[in-house]
Order: sequence, then C-alpha cells, then structure tokens
Amino acid sequence: MHRSGLVELEAVVAVARRGNFRAAAADLGMSSSALSHAVRGLEARLGVRLFNRTTRSVSLSAAGEQFVAGVAPALSDIRGAMEAVNRHRDTPAGTLRLNTSAGAARRILTPIILEYLRRYPEMKVDLVTEGRLIDIVVDGFDAGIRMAETVPGDMIAVPVGGALRFAVVAAPAYFADRPRPQTPGDLMAHRCIRARMPSGVIYRWEFERRGEALALDVPGPIILDEPTLMIEAALAGLGVAYLSEWSVLADIAAGRLVRVLEDWTPSFAGLALYYPGRRHVPAGLRAFIDLVREVGELPDRRVPA
Repeated sequence: MHRSGLVELEAVVAVARRGNFRAAAADLGMSSSALSHAVRGLEARLGVRLFNRTTRSVSLSAAGEQFVAGVAPALSDIRGAMEAVNRHRDTPAGTLRLNTSAGAARRILTPIILEYLRRYPEMKVDLVTEGRLIDIVVDGFDAGIRMAETVPGDMIAVPVGGALRFAVVAAPAYFADRPRPQTPGDLMAHRCIRARMPSGVIYRWEFERRGEALALDVPGPIILDEPTLMIEAALAGLGVAYLSEWSVLADIAAGRLVRVLEDWTPSFAGLALYYPGRRHVPAGLRAFIDLVREVGELPDRRVPA
C-alpha cells in the first residue's frame, strides 16, 4: 500500500466529525471536490469503504469507525508536536478557529479580533457564528465565546468585556400616545418585539429589583431571532424591545430610542472565552487569551450590522 498523506487522514477525520463533506471541506479550507477525491483515494488504497453515503447523509462504516478511532489520536499528537515547535517562533502562526454567537461576534470584532490580527499577522482567524451552543471539541474549534452562564462546566473560562445589562427600549414615536411602563407588569398592555431563542423557545423577559425577580412572556405583534432586526423594528416604532445594553446605547444617546424600566435590569456576568483544559493550549490561542485579558472592558457602542 502506498503511503497516505496527512491531508487524506485529516479529510477522513473532518468528515467523520462533521458528518458532512461540505462542512468538513470548509473546516480544512479546501473544495468539496478535492476533499471527496482525497477520501475516495484513501478508500481505494485501503481497499475498504470508510463511509456509508446517501443523498441525504454520510456516516462511518464499521471499518471507518475503527480507522478513525486509531487515526484521530495520532493526528492530534502530530498537531501537538507541530505546535510545540511553533512555540519557538517569535510570533504565533496558523489558524485560530472560534465559535460564537452573532451578537458576541459584533461585540468583539473590532476591539479584539481585528487587534489580534494586527498584532499577529501570521495568524488567521476562522470565526463561525451560530445561535446554538455546540461542542467545540467535537466540532474542531480551538475555543468558543458565549454568555458565561452557558459555558460548559468542564471548560476553562476567561471573562470577556466585563458585566452586561439588558435595556428595555422603544422609539419616542411609540410612546407619543402611550404611557411609559413603570413596572414590568405594565408591559402586558404594550406591543412588544418578542425574541425566539436558538432552541426555538420564545424568550421570557427577565427583571429583578431589590430581591424581586420575574420573567414575563410579553405580548407582541412580531417574533424575531436576530437582535439587529429587533433594533430596526424598535427604531421604526413597532413596539418595545428587550436588548443588550451595549447594542442600543448609541441610539439612546442620540434620542432615537427611549429607555424604560432601567431600575429593573441589573448587571450580570457577560461573555466568556472558553476552551478545554485537558489539552495543550496552542500558541495562537494563548496569545488570544492574553489579549482578551489585556483588553478588559469592551467599549459600549453599537457596531453597525
């Protein structure tokens, strides 16, 4: 049998991890056709089918499961050896894969991601945004950035940007012929811009003051799943919105939005960078962690979508 290249082995492991040729190809920075060719070439040399393929799904065969179980740890060791050499460089090089939400990405793009690329020109950042919380190890990410309260307990977490608050806002025109809510309960008589979570659950607006906490399933004419759309709906005067404070401070300062119930929205733990603690930390990730700690508080301003 001819010697198999690392690219072919990485291709097989990536497809096994993602269960999809297109997603695996994107992870490896190659075309779907090139990845498929690499996998088929390795299968031909091994003389066995590693994957069961249909028009709708890709899954490991019995031989494929055995092969990946043996190859994946070896590839991890090879990456670790290469990374160990990388630590002797004056500056890190390679690709840092991060998974986060769209809102968190807007929050960190300029003060952290772009600054990181300026400082470390030999690094590349592959930033993937999605609403659902994923297993960053299984899906091949170096780290994730999410709300601190959602970080898995077996991960090392580093705070990003300090505490956060929510803000209840609406356009001045909306309140022109309506009384402003004085308590959360008053919202039940208002038109609210409701939010759908990545899980599909409609978010219940959370409030707390002097030990009294409540969560309301507010009424409203529209349900959205993207904060930038909620901001646009609020600016258009459709109703009251419940959004992260940092995303609407500029609109509040400019008078485009009016804030209410401020004393019912205390601060809470914000974003956190997290990564597995049982593995060696690559030089590129270590530099990113150091930058996150250096930046400290993030600027409070809305980043245009």
